[in-house]
Amino acid sequence: MERKEIEEKVREFLIDDLEIEEDKIAPAAKLKDDLGIDSLDFVDIVVIVEKKFGFKIKPEEMAGITTLEEFCDYIQSKVG
Repeated sequence: MERKEIEEKVREFLIDDLEIEEDKIAPAAKLKDDLGIDSLDFVDIVVIVEKKFGFKIKPEEMAGITTLEEFCDYIQSKVG
């Protein structure tokens, strides 16, 4: 899967499923501070990523991820 496709799918579920405003979504956006993603949203993200990308997120692997770009890097490393 290409990076552009990953970014588009992530953007799509952030807007549609988590109701994040489109203008807030940028590679450098911080997941918690800028996008307002909290622990309940994270549970949704785990389910969505499993459905859209076909792998399970391990919480310990997500520990150091703070920006949207790092999140997309993580997904890309899994679906490569």
